[in-house]
Amino acid sequence: MQIVKSARQVDAARKYDIITALGAYALARNKHDQRLVLRLITLITARYNWARDELAVGQREIAKLWSVDERTVKREMAKLRGLGWLVVKRQGARGRVTEYGMDLGRMLDMTQDDWSNVGPDFDLRMSDKPEKNPVVSLPLKGDVPPPDVSSGTEWVLAQAILHAEVPDLYGSWLRNLARVNRAGGRLSLKAPSRFHGNYVQTHLAGRVLTACQAVDSDVTDVIIVV
Repeated sequence: MQIVKSARQVDAARKYDIITALGAYALARNKHDQRLVLRLITLITARYNWARDELAVGQREIAKLWSVDERTVKREMAKLRGLGWLVVKRQGARGRVTEYGMDLGRMLDMTQDDWSNVGPDFDLRMSDKPEKNPVVSLPLKGDVPPPDVSSGTEWVLAQAILHAEVPDLYGSWLRNLARVNRAGGRLSLKAPSRFHGNYVQTHLAGRVLTACQAVDSDVTDVIIVV
C-alpha cells in the first residue's frame, strides 16, 4: 500500500482526506478516543503548518483552544505521542515551545480499517488502488448544457450538481435518467435501456445517491428502472 510519507507532499485535497480518515477512525471508537481525536483535528486545523510539517503551540494556548487546563493538555499530547501520531522535532526550553511534526504514515496505517466506512471511493483513493471496473465516459460532441432546474425536484437539483462536478459522466450516463416517482426515501429513476440502467446501477449508483442526498437528506435509496 502506498501512503503519504511526508506532510510536505500533501496537497489541499489530501489534507481533507486525512482529516476525514481521523474522523472515521474516531467515530468507530469510544467517547474517550473520539474526544482525543476531535482535539487533535481542531489543533491541526487551527495551528498545524502543513508546508513545514510543524506544530508549534504552547500548552496554555492549546488549553484555551480545547477549553481544558494545562494538565489535561500534557496528558492528551502524551497520548498522541504514544500513538505515534505526533513526533517531537525540537524539545521546548525556556522561552520556546516544543515543536511537533505529524507521522502521517502512522496515522494512515492506524485508520485504514475504517476508510471503507466513508465509502468505497474514499477507500480506493486513500489506498491508491486502481479501480477494478473504472467508469467509462462516452465521447460527446460539444458541451453538454446544464439541466433545467425550474421544476425544483431533488433529481434535477442533483443533476445540476453532477453536471458541475462530473460533466463527462453526466453527459454520458446521467442526463438521460428520468425521475419516475418517490416513495418515502426511495427515489426511482428510469434509464433509456437495460444496458444503460445496469451500467449506472453498477458503477454510478453511489455517486447518484450522494448527489441526491446533498439536496435532500431524506433520500435513502435510488433505484434504476427500465
